Amino acid sequence: MASHQRKRVLAGLAVAAALTSYVLPATPIAAAAADRGPNSVIVWDLNAQTAIWDVAHQQPQYQGRSFAIVHGAIYDAVNAIAGRPYQPYLIAPRADGRESVDAAVATAAYRTLTWLFPQQQAAVQAQYTSFLATIPDGRAKTGGIRVGGSAAAAMIAARTGDGSDGTQTWTVGTQPGQWRPTPPAYASDGAVVGHVKPFLIPSASMFRTAGPPALTSAQYAKDINEVAAIGGVNSTLRTADQTQAAIWWQDRRLSEWEIKRQIAVDRHLNTLQAARMFAMADLAAADAGIACFNEKEAWMRWRPVTAIQLADTDGNPATVADPAWMPLLVTPPHPDYTSGHTCFTAATMGALRYFYRTDRMTFSAYSADAGATRHFTSFSQALAEVIEARIWGGIHTRTADVQGAKIGTDVVAYMTAHYFKPSR
Repeated sequence: MASHQRKRVLAGLAVAAALTSYVLPATPIAAAAADRGPNSVIVWDLNAQTAIWDVAHQQPQYQGRSFAIVHGAIYDAVNAIAGRPYQPYLIAPRADGRESVDAAVATAAYRTLTWLFPQQQAAVQAQYTSFLATIPDGRAKTGGIRVGGSAAAAMIAARTGDGSDGTQTWTVGTQPGQWRPTPPAYASDGAVVGHVKPFLIPSASMFRTAGPPALTSAQYAKDINEVAAIGGVNSTLRTADQTQAAIWWQDRRLSEWEIKRQIAVDRHLNTLQAARMFAMADLAAADAGIACFNEKEAWMRWRPVTAIQLADTDGNPATVADPAWMPLLVTPPHPDYTSGHTCFTAATMGALRYFYRTDRMTFSAYSADAGATRHFTSFSQALAEVIEARIWGGIHTRTADVQGAKIGTDVVAYMTAHYFKPSR
């Protein structure tokens, strides 16, 4: 078995073992109301994606907060109408169970989306009006609108002034190991994310790591030499499948969105189940991203492209400078350690594994950037692949990926111990 294959298998096993440690007994299932058509949670997740990515083009470091706001409000509305079978996230609006769940979902999503993106008011209003037209007029519809509006108002109040409008910037370093903007754009972005108020965990720095390996260490040399060999744009070691995987995971239209919807449909989730699953996955992912970017600021580690081009300055005799080296993928405009994508994916896959009470799940997703669909048979397999893919793409070191995955896993463990639990 090739070295990279062994590492991939071991990573998958380690992740599966970590996730297993916090799986709880089966949770009760309650139906908020009979669904009359397509699951409204899934419908409005697609509408949210349209607003967040298709129109606003929010980058991954910002997307998490937006999806969490929408699905946190949806969950509180649906859970209230169902009789509060689970702990509310923020509130449980007054409800007697006769309100229209679909109207509540649509209203919670509509009001949070128009708060997030006021410039899209007309487009989201049109989606909302069209959706409400499919629900019969009457007390149920009016009640659902009221419950959804109350949940959205609570979420908006909670997230107003949450630090997302800060002006923080990354400190540009000049010494070996310190981050600096990378080619070709030499951009800097995302420093504010680590200062956003988390949704679930008490502090963005709660899962602070011991930091990246010292520049003169054997582990550092191993990390950098691995990326240099397999992550370069002209690497002869990287296979065609590895190249496809690197591009697939880099797609800014994140595959996790399609995966969540696909599994929800395949498993025939009712509205309450879908609302809880999406809220768990999206709030955990948002906090993992916040913790990850807080970690980036704490360590400010340079990216592989800088490290490899300037290896003659790192003081490590086991690394060799290659001033012409460039990665397969364009390096994101923020520090290497920890990897945002592995933080996010570990949180998403961990939440899904917890919700479905199994690691084994067949799913796939298509990437337009890669022009390909990738298939998985477990949540840990997907996480193991993204750890490798960021190395194959030349934009992260293995240590940054593995520690990022640990942060995501830790966030899920905290969430499952404190949130979304059965209330009776």
